[in-house]
Amino acid sequence: MKNIAVFASGSGSNFQAIIDAVETGELEAEITLLVCDKPGVKAIERAEKHGIPSFVFSPKTYVDKEAFETEILEKLNDAEVDFIALAGYMRLIGPTLLNEFEGKMVNIHPSLLPEFPGKDAIGQALEAGVNETGVTVHYVDNGMDTGPIIEQVAVPVYEDDTQNHVRKRIHEVEHELYPKVLQKLLHPAEVNSN
Repeated sequence: MKNIAVFASGSGSNFQAIIDAVETGELEAEITLLVCDKPGVKAIERAEKHGIPSFVFSPKTYVDKEAFETEILEKLNDAEVDFIALAGYMRLIGPTLLNEFEGKMVNIHPSLLPEFPGKDAIGQALEAGVNETGVTVHYVDNGMDTGPIIEQVAVPVYEDDTQNHVRKRIHEVEHELYPKVLQKLLHPAEVNSN
């Protein structure tokens, strides 16, 4: 059984989807750590409710990114983490973590990358007037949503859509897609044999 850590900065709805998939057996893994850079957010409550240990920190209390990533790395090692899933973690990952988890760290992003990277991807899509956006799961590298793409699903955008309409549609896709992709990545042999 692989141990995974989830990194989140907000409500943690994708974190919850991963928890649910683990609890139903759809995702064969154990979540051994939540890493959160925003004290007081809902993701932390979700971890407590499911008995998942958390490491919560405030980046501004550290000298620099290397300092807090070094502490994160210690916590990941203590929790015997094999793989990292970023789920709404709003920070670029630095070399301290990238070097240790190269090829073992993925992110989910609410657009069809390379379109609309970074913050407010849904707002960017609406502003651009596109008729579809989507969801991308990709490996994490040192850029802003620039790592190799693993899987993408298109999501329609309708003329009278608000951000909330599109966000709801995207969340539905994300919550189904992310656990499935994680299962494939963590258990590649099983996928190939079916």
